[in-house]
Amino acid sequence: MNTWYLIIVGLLLVNCAGAQKADKKMVLGEQPVFKVSRANEAIVVDGKMDESIWDKTEARTFDYTYNNTKPTDKQKSTFRMLWDEKNLYLFYEFEDKFLNARETKRDGKPFFDDCAEIFIIPVPDSLDTHFGFEVNMYQASNDIIFFNNYYKGKDYGLKTFNPEFKTAVTYNGTINDDSDIDKGWTMEMEIPIAVFGFLGGIVPVEKGNTWAFLAIRQDRNEKKGDRRITSTLFPIYDIEKDVHQPNRFGLMEFVD
Repeated sequence: MNTWYLIIVGLLLVNCAGAQKADKKMVLGEQPVFKVSRANEAIVVDGKMDESIWDKTEARTFDYTYNNTKPTDKQKSTFRMLWDEKNLYLFYEFEDKFLNARETKRDGKPFFDDCAEIFIIPVPDSLDTHFGFEVNMYQASNDIIFFNNYYKGKDYGLKTFNPEFKTAVTYNGTINDDSDIDKGWTMEMEIPIAVFGFLGGIVPVEKGNTWAFLAIRQDRNEKKGDRRITSTLFPIYDIEKDVHQPNRFGLMEFVD
C-alpha cells in the first residue's frame, strides 16, 4: 500500500474531525457498541467457525433491512468479530434462498451481488473518511478509502487502496440458478491492522479501546438486474443515498 495514501488520509481525518457539524456528529455514548472478543487461539480463515472462540464472542443479527419488496427478501444475517494484536477477524452467516454473483474482478461492483461489507474508522468518532471492504461470493473485493462530502457535497472513493487481506467463502446451494432454493453462505475475513498504517495506531487495538464501524449485507435474489436488498448492523438514514453514512456508525469495543 502506498504510504502517501495514508499520509493524505491522515491529514483528511484530522481536518474532518474539526469540520464536523454539531447536528451530524454522534456523541460518544450514544453510539451502539458491539463487543469484539480477543482471539486466544489461532484463527484459520476457511469460511468455517471451527475455533471455539467464535462461540464466546458476541453474535448479532442485521435487524435493519432496506429495499425488501418481496416476502422472500428478508433473510437472516448474523455477524461476529474477533481481534488480536495483528488482525481483525470477521464472520458473516447469511441465510439465502437465491445465491447470486457476477463480479470477478477487483475494484469492480461486488456490491451488486450477494456481498459482505464492512466500513471502518480506526478511531471512535464519526469522521468523514473511512476504509471500506466489500467482498462477494466469488471473493472479488472492492476495497476503498471513502471520502464523504469531499468537495461541493460530492462523495469520492479511492479505489487504488488495495490492501492485502484474507477471505474465505462457503455456500450451500447453486450460484446464479433462480430455479432452485438455496440454504445460504458464509464469509470470513482477516484484515491485518497494518493495512490502516499509522492511522491504526492512533487508537491502538487493545482492550478497552473502540473504533467506529458499520457491517453490511447486500443481497441480490435475482440472476438478472441490479435489484438488491441491503441489511445493516446499525440503522442508517436515507437508503436512497447510499450506505456510506459515518454519522450512523456504531462502535466496536475490544474486550477479552
